[in-house]
Amino acid sequence: MKILMISDVYFSRVNGVSTSIKTYRDDLRQLGHECTLVAPAYKIPPEVADDQDIVRIDSWQVPFDPEDRLLRWTRLKAWARSIDSRRFDAIHIQTPFTAHYMGVKLARQLNIPTIETYHTYFEHYLHHYVPLLPSSFTKGLARRLSLSQCQDVDHVISPSPQMAQTLRDYGVTKPISILPTGMSAAAFEQGDRDRFRARMNIEPDRPVALYVGRVAHEKNIDFLIRMMQQLKQIVPNALLVVAGEGPAQSHIERLVKTMGLQDHVRFVGYLDRAHGLLDCYRSADVFVFASRTETQGLVILEALAQGTPVVSTAVMGTADVMAGVQGGIIVPEQELEFAQAVAMVLQNKCHRDGLSSHAVQDALRWSSQDLAKKLVGLYESL
Repeated sequence: MKILMISDVYFSRVNGVSTSIKTYRDDLRQLGHECTLVAPAYKIPPEVADDQDIVRIDSWQVPFDPEDRLLRWTRLKAWARSIDSRRFDAIHIQTPFTAHYMGVKLARQLNIPTIETYHTYFEHYLHHYVPLLPSSFTKGLARRLSLSQCQDVDHVISPSPQMAQTLRDYGVTKPISILPTGMSAAAFEQGDRDRFRARMNIEPDRPVALYVGRVAHEKNIDFLIRMMQQLKQIVPNALLVVAGEGPAQSHIERLVKTMGLQDHVRFVGYLDRAHGLLDCYRSADVFVFASRTETQGLVILEALAQGTPVVSTAVMGTADVMAGVQGGIIVPEQELEFAQAVAMVLQNKCHRDGLSSHAVQDALRWSSQDLAKKLVGLYESL
């Protein structure tokens, strides 16, 4: 098959959508299918190597969120005119911005089906980026926009049953398939714990909790910082490593300083996925997560793939990921209870090793190639 994917985000912008696109594209190509991706042009660092089927389009910077981009409509239209004679079997839209509207327009122009993945829970996301508007208004706007866009396409993909039900509650009547992003073989390559700790000047025996992801308001990192205030009472030398960057960085750094946690929280920024990030996951004694807005929770699976135990809440997509997990612990969003669960993992090596021994098997249930085959079946059914 020949698939055209279109997205307002891709590497070098690091997030779950970029990871999902790359994982599926890699597997689709290994299965013998062609997959052209249209994505924004960024300053591309040397470690990001585009293949010949990636088309980069000039993009605008998004207000309130300097990391993100919107494809320039005029440049996108100019590119679209060049593909009139090319044949695609389907268009797969990955983001609800410029990419959505151009994807729908192109599909009608080429008379081919459209499919869209609903990656982001915008109802609980939008108000963080337009804070001058009441949250009740932004939630309503997000619901109406999500409904309208889902009704625009032939088929919707939801990464989790919880998100699919939310879309149904919005009034979406188009077919919805549940198809999460899987773990590629590369995610299971063993990271180097000692190398990361030496690089970051972290003592070999210091108890380390880890958060990986965007440093964004909707990720509920504030809760993890407040939890650290409780954790340090139980495990005085505990350290929380935050791997990622984002629009809430200065806010989180101020909160750490206000709470006097500078010696207990370390920001390490974005890490190279091929090596640095795997080392980071492997270096931690426990992975912690409390986001309320995940449509899946890929970072939980990435941690499990490195044998790192997980302590997490179970909300939206993370509830699906954590269901049946033996390498992790589900706890409510309550600071002391969460801290006690983390402390138990950090202080009890036998318990920690038991969780770790199950973690990789938990992640193996999410084979990316098996999920890519299901995606091909979905394309063929349109």
